[in-house]
Amino acid sequence: MSPRSYQVRTFGCQMNVHDSERIAGMLEAAGYVPAATDVTPDVVVFNTCAVRENADNRLYGNLGQMYPAKKHHPGMQIAVGGCLAQKDRATITERAPWVDVVFGTHNLHRLPVLLERARHNAAAEVEIVEALEVFPSALPSRRSTHHSAWVSISVGCDNTCTFCIVPSLRGRETDRRPGDVLAEVEALVADGVIEITLLGQNVNSYGRSLGDPGAFAKLLHACGTIDGLERVRFTSPHPRDFTDDVIEAMAATPNVCPQLHMPLQSGSDAVLRRMRRSYRQERFLGILERVRAAMPHAAITTDIIVGFPGETETDFADTLHVVREARFAGAFTFQYSARAGTPAAAMDGQVDPAAVRDRYERLVAVQDEISWVGNRALVGQPVEVLVVEGEGRKDAATGRRSGRARDGRLVHLGAPSATLIRPGDVVRTAVTRGAPHHLVADGPLLAHRRTRAGDLWEAERERPAAAAAAGAPTLLGMPALRR
Repeated sequence: MSPRSYQVRTFGCQMNVHDSERIAGMLEAAGYVPAATDVTPDVVVFNTCAVRENADNRLYGNLGQMYPAKKHHPGMQIAVGGCLAQKDRATITERAPWVDVVFGTHNLHRLPVLLERARHNAAAEVEIVEALEVFPSALPSRRSTHHSAWVSISVGCDNTCTFCIVPSLRGRETDRRPGDVLAEVEALVADGVIEITLLGQNVNSYGRSLGDPGAFAKLLHACGTIDGLERVRFTSPHPRDFTDDVIEAMAATPNVCPQLHMPLQSGSDAVLRRMRRSYRQERFLGILERVRAAMPHAAITTDIIVGFPGETETDFADTLHVVREARFAGAFTFQYSARAGTPAAAMDGQVDPAAVRDRYERLVAVQDEISWVGNRALVGQPVEVLVVEGEGRKDAATGRRSGRARDGRLVHLGAPSATLIRPGDVVRTAVTRGAPHHLVADGPLLAHRRTRAGDLWEAERERPAAAAAAGAPTLLGMPALRR
C-alpha cells in the first residue's frame, strides 16, 4: 500500500507555525507523506487560533468545505488542534461530526496515535490535557525553509492581560534550558540554517522559572558565538520585562538583528490599566529611546488594539500621540475583538463598532505615512537581503525575488536578478524606492553570496518528484531538513 498523505493548514501566530512544523514532522516520522497540490489528502490537520472573534467561524467554514471531499474520499481523516481545539473541545465534534480527531496545545505528540485509534475504532477521538506533556521542541520537525528556523525557548504565558485568552489555552510559562536551546540552534546551523528566531509568548521573562532572570540576555550573547549563524531575531517581548541588559546584548552581539517588535496595545495609560498591562506610556517610550540610543538604525514594530472597552476619543488620541513619537517602522493594528472567557469581554463600555472602524482607519493612515517617510529615507542606502521564497506575493508574476533586510524590512529585488539568486542566498544592493510596507531595490547587485541553504533549495528543485515524495527519515528530537 502507498503511504497515506497529509496536509496541515495553519491559522494564527508564529507559535502555531512552529507547532505545525512539529505536526508535519511527527506525521512524516509515522510514515505519512506530504500531499501533492492536485491530490486530495488522506489526512487534513487544522492547527487553529482562538485570538480573534471570527476564529470559530473561520474554522467551521473550512470544516464545512471539507465535508463533501470527505464523503467522496473513503478513509479520509480530519483533525483539529491548536488553541481553538483546546478551548472548544467536544463542541467541535458536535458542530462538525465528520471530524475524526480533536487534540489540544499540550499533547501535539499524540496526534499519530489518535489518528490510528480513530481509524481502528471508526469513531472520533477527542483528547485534551491541561498541562504540557512533551515540549514541542523534542518532537520531529519538517521546516518550510532551508535558511530560517523557529527555535522555541518557552511555551505558555504567566501574564493576565484582560483581552487575551492565550494563557488559559497555552498554560503557564515553561522554559527550556539554555543548553537545550543552543544545542538545537547548533544542529540547525549544521543543517544549513543561517537565520533563527527565538520564540516565546514573552521572551523577556525567559529564565524566571529556571531561577535566572537575566537568562534571555545571556542567551542572545551565546547565540553570537555560534559559527555560521548570521541572523538572530526574537518574538515577542513584553515592555514590562524588557531590561537594559537585553538592549546591551542586542547592540553588542553582531548577529542579533537591529529589529525589535515591542507590543504597545494602547497609548492611553487608562486603557493600559484596564488591559492589565503593567507599563505606561512614559515607560514604553523610554524603552524605545534607549534602544535607539544603542542601535540608531533599529527598525521597531508594534501591535495596537483599537476600541478596547471604555476607550474614549481622548484615549485614542493618546495612542496616536505615542505612534507619532515612536516612529514605528510598521504596526500590526487590530480592532478589538471580544473573546468569551476573558475579563474584557464582560467589561462595561464596549465601543460602538462604527467608532472602532473609524479609529482603526485613522490609525492605519497615520502609521502608513510614518512608515512611508521612514522607508523613503532609506533610498540610496545599501541593504543586505536574505532572499526568501513566498514573501513577495506577486513574485511569480513579476519574475522578481524578495527577501528580508537585517532590520526585518521586506525588500523586492529587480526582475533581472531572479535568474541569478536562490532562496537562502544573501545579496547586497541599494534601495531605489520606499513604499509604506516594503522597499524596492531594482538596481544592480553589489554583491551576491551563494549559501548552503541556497544549494539545498536548488537540489530540492532538481530532485525527481518521486524521490522528493519519498524523502528521508525525519530526525526525532531535532529539526530536519525540508523535504
